[in-house]
Amino acid sequence: MRKNKIETDATVQKLLSTARKHFAEKGFANTALEEIVTETNLTRGALYHHFKNKKGLFLAIFELVQKEVGERVEQEALKSEDPWEQLLIGCKVFLSAAVEEQNLKILLIDGPAVLGWEIFRLMDEQNSMRHLREQLQDMKNQGYLKPFLSVDAMTHCLSGAMNEAALWIADNPDDKNSLEDTIATITNLLEGLKSSEKK
Repeated sequence: MRKNKIETDATVQKLLSTARKHFAEKGFANTALEEIVTETNLTRGALYHHFKNKKGLFLAIFELVQKEVGERVEQEALKSEDPWEQLLIGCKVFLSAAVEEQNLKILLIDGPAVLGWEIFRLMDEQNSMRHLREQLQDMKNQGYLKPFLSVDAMTHCLSGAMNEAALWIADNPDDKNSLEDTIATITNLLEGLKSSEKK
């Protein structure tokens, strides 16, 4: 039984790894399942056994990328003990990770288009947005943020701004300052959220 599970896990990982590369390079529409099964030396039956269809395979990869980015943001942010620095580091790491070639098409371009906004937002809320909301809630509890501001509203506004900024950065690959300009803008926007006691 244990051997079967190990073999199953290995098959799933092989499919995910290969499909992620194809989706990242070619996008959802131009990725052919036939190429994936040929490259992995598996059958279509094996693919359909683990993933219902092409969209199901993409959803699994989208979840994987969301989780990776969310964990990376949290891991880097926790290197600082200062809440404001944690928030800024988290924003910067998210933007950097989102525009990486292996993530961009999957996360921000095909994600909403293929899965629909409802699923996209649900996945986003379970990962990157969850970490952002927790950070903002902790900061509000500690008096770092204006008490009358809604944590949910701040979370959605910041998340939406960063998703849009990541697309803008990706659309301007020759602009070497686009990431730093975005961080500077977000830093200034966040200043407006600060409690007067912490300024």
